[in-house]
Amino acid sequence: MLSPVSIHGLLTTLLWMCVLCNAQSDSGSPVIQLRLAGEKRKHYEGRVEVFYNGEWGTVCDDDFSIYAAQVVCRELGYLDAESWAPSAKYGRGEGRIWLDNVHCTGAEKSLAQCESNGFGVSDCKHSEDVGVVCTQNCAYLSSSVSHIQTVEDVRIRATYSHRKRIPITEGFLEVKDGGKWRQICNEEWTEMNSRVICGMYGFPGEKRFNTRPYKLLAKRRKKNYWGFSVNCTGNEADLSDCKLGHEIELKGNNTCEPGMPVVISCVPGRAFAPSVSMGFRKAYRVEQPLVRLKGGAMIGEGRVEVLKNGEWGTVCDDNWNIQAATVVCRELGFGSAKEALTGARMGQGIGPVHMNEVLCSGFEKSLTDCYFNRDALGCSHEEDAAVRCNVPAMGFHKRLRLNGGRNPYEGRVEVLAERNGSLVWGTVCSDSWGTMEAMVVCRQLGLGFASHAFQETWYWQGDASADAVVMSGVRCSGTELTLDQCLHHGKHVLCPKGGGRFAAGVSCTQTAPDLVLSSQVVEQTTYLEDRPMYVLQCAQEEHCLSSSADKADSTSYRRLLRFSSQIHNNGQSDFRPRAAHHSWVWHECHRHYHSMEVFTHYDLMSLNGTKVAEGHKASFCLEDTHCDEGIQKRYECANFGAQGITVGCWDTYRHDIDCQWIDITDVKPGDYIFQIVINPNYEVAESDYTNNIMRCRSRYDGHRIWTYNCHIVSRAQTSTVQNHFL
Repeated sequence: MLSPVSIHGLLTTLLWMCVLCNAQSDSGSPVIQLRLAGEKRKHYEGRVEVFYNGEWGTVCDDDFSIYAAQVVCRELGYLDAESWAPSAKYGRGEGRIWLDNVHCTGAEKSLAQCESNGFGVSDCKHSEDVGVVCTQNCAYLSSSVSHIQTVEDVRIRATYSHRKRIPITEGFLEVKDGGKWRQICNEEWTEMNSRVICGMYGFPGEKRFNTRPYKLLAKRRKKNYWGFSVNCTGNEADLSDCKLGHEIELKGNNTCEPGMPVVISCVPGRAFAPSVSMGFRKAYRVEQPLVRLKGGAMIGEGRVEVLKNGEWGTVCDDNWNIQAATVVCRELGFGSAKEALTGARMGQGIGPVHMNEVLCSGFEKSLTDCYFNRDALGCSHEEDAAVRCNVPAMGFHKRLRLNGGRNPYEGRVEVLAERNGSLVWGTVCSDSWGTMEAMVVCRQLGLGFASHAFQETWYWQGDASADAVVMSGVRCSGTELTLDQCLHHGKHVLCPKGGGRFAAGVSCTQTAPDLVLSSQVVEQTTYLEDRPMYVLQCAQEEHCLSSSADKADSTSYRRLLRFSSQIHNNGQSDFRPRAAHHSWVWHECHRHYHSMEVFTHYDLMSLNGTKVAEGHKASFCLEDTHCDEGIQKRYECANFGAQGITVGCWDTYRHDIDCQWIDITDVKPGDYIFQIVINPNYEVAESDYTNNIMRCRSRYDGHRIWTYNCHIVSRAQTSTVQNHFL
């Protein structure tokens, strides 16, 4: 028997074996070696470095994913990857950048087997060197510490009565070992083990089940047990993080006497429950959510935000780990966390940073129950924490497809619909088809955000057998999980233009911009100005004045509510006008191009929500006025250059620019609500539309105006104007 000292020494040796081990690629793929580098970092995390052709180099973060991180970690001898980090988080490497645009499925045995531009083909700089964080365990360790044991896969195998349920929440647990599916004996199985399995499959917790039918089934089934028991503490994110129990001696049908195969039964979160009765138990906080996810393309992922004193704020990524991320995921009705993301990987939030240095055991009901440092001094929104959660397999992607595109991220939308008792593929009518509908399609297919919604798809030749229109009148709010959940016509399709060249189409992208207006700038710059009509000719031509100005004398004056606006791009990609440069509209009066027909709406409303004055602003010029430190400006309107707002930059419209106002000549003195809406027509896709509206209180006495209490509101709050402000 090994002493505790000997066991500790062996464990240390195994961990260092993880660091040193490198798997050779299969024949046909280049042979490489990997290592993790970085100053004063733990051995299981660091900058990914590749030894190829006699030289060490790095990997670019373009298109890198958790699947690529998994391949790296497993090639290094670890069981799995916990997360990955872009932008040289572990320092800038030296030498060649060997790999760029790496695409892995996660099943590859070596990073060399993943798709890429090819060794040495890269347009990256070392400021884009990628890093990974691997799980600390190298492999399953048996209780005798005599050998390493792993399994290839795990599944919940539903019985016949449960197979038609979506999602599958109950069934026999099986592990794949040596290419064969095997059962686990339940003699030493615990609720903590079940909790881990449920978390892996996207469920927040386990529940009781009727054992009688499973005992009857077990007697009839052929016994094929795995040779080990499992010992989980319950807060592991994956079964691979659990330890092995004792080795079971396999003796035919007597292997698990008097036990039976393990059965798993899970409770689904609200969004996935087939019925209300099967949903969240009272043990989970559902009345008033204290935590939410923002900025993620897929369900179960996003920036973590916490509600405190009525105000939403973010969480600093100091010490952010998989246990804290799992608490968030389970609290929101998902399973355990796949990734604990740092460095504002889901975009930067706004408002305060509520939590810092979060420390969770993994069993807390809410993130707010974990220990944390309330002092977030030194934390900026560049350090906002985020998560990716395990979600149940719902099969949503099987009901929808894109056809005819140049790549898997674009094409004509084709849906699987029931017609005359059978399932057929068909197209979607493009009448009223827009960004919100495209967002739902991209989410359902797991392709990220929508970049464009197309109402004509004649240039994409889809499947000829799917030309018929099978869905019309589609209207989505943008939060639906599937296109079927959006409002649409019933069995009777109504599409005057028909399908064919007018069928709906989309293009998807993994990242999106996120525009946020600075409420402080608006509040500090609002004032009144009286200007004569004869100097407002251009503004009148562009419909920037109220309708009464059409009959006004050229010597009369208009009273204008003026202000500056500062619009930040907090997202993950640049904000670019949807229209191509050749279709921008030239305005001779102001000698500039409009790249978007309407970029912002300005409204002055009564306290009950009635609009009393309004204005709008086309994108006279979208450019990078200022940028955060270290970020280069990309867009400048001078000399008719490209227009847009770079990530980490902001566009400032000064108060003295034409049409940066509301004409309040006809407004009577009183209390009002001043509202600004960015990107009001969803013309450009963003990762988060809920932060596009800003509201202020305004008091006008006929001579002066006071603007105060400016803050961002969600679109849901816009329907409750009076209650929100009074």
